[in-house]
Amino acid sequence: RDEQEGRGEKSTPELPIVERRNWLIHQHYIRKDYETCKVIIKTQLQETNGMCEYAIYVQALILRLEGRIQESLELLQSCAILNPSSTDNLKQVARSLRPLKQQSEISHNLGVCFFFIKDFKNAEEHLNTALQINKHDKTFMMLGKVHLVAGETDKAIEVFKRAVEFSPENTDHLSTLGLLYLQLRKYQKAFEHLGNALTFDPNNYKAILAAGSMMQTHGDFDVAMNKYRVAACAVPESPPLWNNIGMCFFGKKKYVAAISCLKRANYLSPFDWKVLYNLGLVHLTMQQYASAFHFLSAAISLNPRMGELYMLLAVALTNLEDVENSTRAYEQAVNLDESNPLVNLNFAIFLYNHGDKTAALDQYQEMQRKVNILQDSSSNLEFDPELMDMAQKLGAALQVGESLQWTKPGKDSKSKPHSATLAKSPSAPLGTNQALGQAMSSAASYNKNIQLPAGTVASRQSLRN
Repeated sequence: RDEQEGRGEKSTPELPIVERRNWLIHQHYIRKDYETCKVIIKTQLQETNGMCEYAIYVQALILRLEGRIQESLELLQSCAILNPSSTDNLKQVARSLRPLKQQSEISHNLGVCFFFIKDFKNAEEHLNTALQINKHDKTFMMLGKVHLVAGETDKAIEVFKRAVEFSPENTDHLSTLGLLYLQLRKYQKAFEHLGNALTFDPNNYKAILAAGSMMQTHGDFDVAMNKYRVAACAVPESPPLWNNIGMCFFGKKKYVAAISCLKRANYLSPFDWKVLYNLGLVHLTMQQYASAFHFLSAAISLNPRMGELYMLLAVALTNLEDVENSTRAYEQAVNLDESNPLVNLNFAIFLYNHGDKTAALDQYQEMQRKVNILQDSSSNLEFDPELMDMAQKLGAALQVGESLQWTKPGKDSKSKPHSATLAKSPSAPLGTNQALGQAMSSAASYNKNIQLPAGTVASRQSLRN
């Protein structure tokens, strides 16, 4: 170089350090000698502390050719930061996003396929992969459904909370999250999310049904009916809507109107066991035991694992004077039920009325155990005076040493009309129509385990979500 300057010749300018090997990287890349190219790129990036735009750019192109789309996209975004004015960088980012979207769709569809073959673990894995690549409302909804069908309600709630954060105005996510909180009896959170859903879409029938169901649960039947009128304009052929309207009439003691609405719901959805349950319940209330037996039998054929159905069937059979089948129905009810004291109380009364005091005492003690568990699990649990009175009288009739301890109901607790009166003398029969169970509304589209809510009694018609 000094000699060139001495002779007056022009020297070749040196390339900046960040561009020194760009020509060599380019030569190997166009020859598709990717392994050598990656070695040179690594050296160049080490010398430039990762600031060589072209080396990063080519490395991103190679990674994309190898199918490592996400890594390629991250490198191209780094190039766009180093040189924001480069249109080539932005074009390559767009080209990487397209296959990334396709990869997300493939993972989503794989998750759906695994869901339908009931392989929930693989379904969850692929749907989470799809969300990592590209968040989408339908993927959140599907992943939440996977957790719900697998019985993982807490995980489903976490998924829908993430979905609401991603898409805060999506009424499907808001209403579904509200329904899940409603299922867990977290009414404040349920009301908050359902209210948000109705704010963005006042005609969202799922949110309207759920809000109406909450009001219905607390005995506000007229307010609930006003909500259902709005929903009826949007979905006049909805079976859950007519089921809930029917149970509003049932709560108002308008039994003929209740049966009419429930039969419409049954016509629209003949395989919905909740509608058949409610039809059986209303017919029991009206003392139409043969009709009650018909609907309860149909409900059991659709949902044979619910103890309460067998209990109500036993009540109907008792009034039809079929003692043998009543006993079998009660036995099946106590075998299936794990938490509802009503089942054991009614079986105990049935056994006492038929002279089997020893077996009646066993059922009474099992009822005490369930009551104690419920009280331990909930500090504000309340029982209706009718259940308390019936249990205390049965205890006296069975000469139980310790009286059952109850949480006294609050001042606002309302007792429903009795379906059977208790005899004054402990030695007299305790009644033949001891229980009418719980009415069931269908605000949510998820099957839920039946639990004894606060205030439910042996012959009370309480409304349940």
